[in-house]
Amino acid sequence: MPTKDRFSLSAWVEESIKGFVKSPENSLHGKDGEPAWDAPLIGFSRGDDPLWETIKASIGPFYWKPLDVFVRTFPDFRIAADQLTVIAWVLPQTRATKADNRKEDQYGSERWARSRKFGEDFNVKLRNHVATVLSEAGYEAVAPQSSPLWGTRMSQSYGISSNWSERHAAFVSGLGTFGLCDGLITPVGKAMRCGSVVARFSTSPTPRPYADRRQYCLFFTEGTCGKCMSRCPAGAITASGHDKIKCQAYLESAIAKHARETYGLESYGCGLCQTKVPCESRIPSARRKSKAAD
Repeated sequence: MPTKDRFSLSAWVEESIKGFVKSPENSLHGKDGEPAWDAPLIGFSRGDDPLWETIKASIGPFYWKPLDVFVRTFPDFRIAADQLTVIAWVLPQTRATKADNRKEDQYGSERWARSRKFGEDFNVKLRNHVATVLSEAGYEAVAPQSSPLWGTRMSQSYGISSNWSERHAAFVSGLGTFGLCDGLITPVGKAMRCGSVVARFSTSPTPRPYADRRQYCLFFTEGTCGKCMSRCPAGAITASGHDKIKCQAYLESAIAKHARETYGLESYGCGLCQTKVPCESRIPSARRKSKAAD
């Protein structure tokens, strides 16, 4: 069990996440037991970080700040936002999965479809694992996206939106900024998935090495790139941004049908906008832009 020292507690949480990612649970469920994800990135943020209020004001009143989801989960607990920590992580796609997906131009590769299905199944287990080990150690915790209260709503500004976003949790926790296609660009790139847990303990937040929510995207910072637009087979990414309705329609029809008929999988993994782009595996720079397809 971890000590009350906030530094050793955060280190214990990190090791718990890394250890679970190394377990056999992290699998594409292929013939050779290949893992779905590479080693994770982990960040922490305070429950009273002002960014949570900024995000809620932007998305809508239905959006949860950390305290909102915690008190809904533990209604008898009296607690203030500054007593909460958000633990966020990034699960990077493997080199093999990214290489396969670079070759595609209409549908996601089989590895990508497997990572969307079995990799996200693992991510759910990881969320619940982190919440459980913390709770068992005496630190009440909840994985917002595993809550029965989690769901989608209509935002006046952004259309279909969830009441808790894993990408926003990672953004607040110092792990990355948003790109033109709405993906999160992280130190290990945009080809990843992320997760989070809200817990009753305090620790030092991970520094945010950025000042703007789009700081790592070349399209917004330099007026260049835009490669994710041409990579989208649905035409759902334009200079105006990401059309979530058009994207979802393509995933649920063409991508799901292809995965079922070609790979025998119930999956709608596409990810073409996350691969063969400058931000696939790194934070891009102008001089690296032309090397995205290497």
